[in-house]
Amino acid sequence: MKVLGHRIELLTGLLLHDVTMTGLQELRFPEEKPLLRGQDAAELENSDAFLLAVDTDWKEHDIETPYGLLHVVIRGSPKGNRPAILTYHDVGLNHKLCFNTFFNFEDMQEITKHFVVCHVDAPGQQVGASQFPQGYQFPSMEQLTAMLPSVVQHFGFKYVIGIGVGAGAYVLAKFALIFPDLVEGLVLMNIDPNGKGWIDWAATKLSGLTSTLPDTVLSHLFSQEELVNNTELVQSYRQQIGNMVNQANLQLFWNMYNSRRDLDINRPGTVPNAKTLRCPVMLVVGDNAPAEDGVVECNSKLDPTSTTFLKMADSGGLPQVTQPGKLTEAFKYFLQGMGYIAYLKDRRLSGGAVPSASMTRLARSRTASLTSASSVDGSRPQACTHSESSEGLGQVNHTMEVSC
Repeated sequence: MKVLGHRIELLTGLLLHDVTMTGLQELRFPEEKPLLRGQDAAELENSDAFLLAVDTDWKEHDIETPYGLLHVVIRGSPKGNRPAILTYHDVGLNHKLCFNTFFNFEDMQEITKHFVVCHVDAPGQQVGASQFPQGYQFPSMEQLTAMLPSVVQHFGFKYVIGIGVGAGAYVLAKFALIFPDLVEGLVLMNIDPNGKGWIDWAATKLSGLTSTLPDTVLSHLFSQEELVNNTELVQSYRQQIGNMVNQANLQLFWNMYNSRRDLDINRPGTVPNAKTLRCPVMLVVGDNAPAEDGVVECNSKLDPTSTTFLKMADSGGLPQVTQPGKLTEAFKYFLQGMGYIAYLKDRRLSGGAVPSASMTRLARSRTASLTSASSVDGSRPQACTHSESSEGLGQVNHTMEVSC
């Protein structure tokens, strides 16, 4: 771990001038605190079913980073050489609003119980967060990225599989560009790799003058059809965004996200010294979602041999909330492509022996890898993404658009 710690410090110091090696060496971490049922009873009392109370085996931490405290919630501890699943939510949400429905889905729990799961809340966005003082400078998107090595170092993660939505997808993608050896795979939902132009910036400013902050954020999260129909889900999120996220803190995060720069990625071979994501990536977007154009453009800039593009029909702007079953199935095959295979109980089978849930290394096809299979806690595999079907386990994936 000393080697990893020094490496993170050195890279961060080189790439972000105001982060020093001594800054990382002097980090102080408070004791872990169990996140008990009912802790947020007041906030959750009127919430809907998709905001289920978290289990008692989740623990929350406030981790000190070069740019302030970062609130994270974690379940489990590092297991051998297995990666941790690390999530980052979209602007307007927190880990509960963004990921509870997905991670509480039964089949998803069958997968994640074999990994450490770490939910990261952007500064000041967690339930019950205190309002930042007057004049507080919210971290830039680059600085939000620079906070993540402190999380990796604190928990001793060797590498992570990132799951990000919107602003969180942008942060995790940038993290993978700066620290590629720490990221084994990425699931990026609703990612927009482009910075805001002047027209977009003016439109955002105008929207802020004519709409409330929750309504402005809702237009970022949901499709126009969902907003026009004012679905029950939209109404629920309007309430939760207003009640569960500090509005002053949210405004700072919203402003910073809309000031982001281009990710500056290009498909290999299209420009000299093209910079792109080196790990397997699954891009996910709902049909007619506000982020659809951005995700399509991101797909055009990634390596087609390691990218899967999943466009989900009838899922709206938040596929992890509206279609957790389909997304879980896609995530299972994504893990298979990286060398893991999940044997999940099939609830549709009424009889016969069904393998209990387990996670083992997938035997590597010679066409997919030149390395031999290793044990579940063995050396890190050379990842490659496979077709999104149970029959395609031996086929190397090229860019593939899957509508489901």
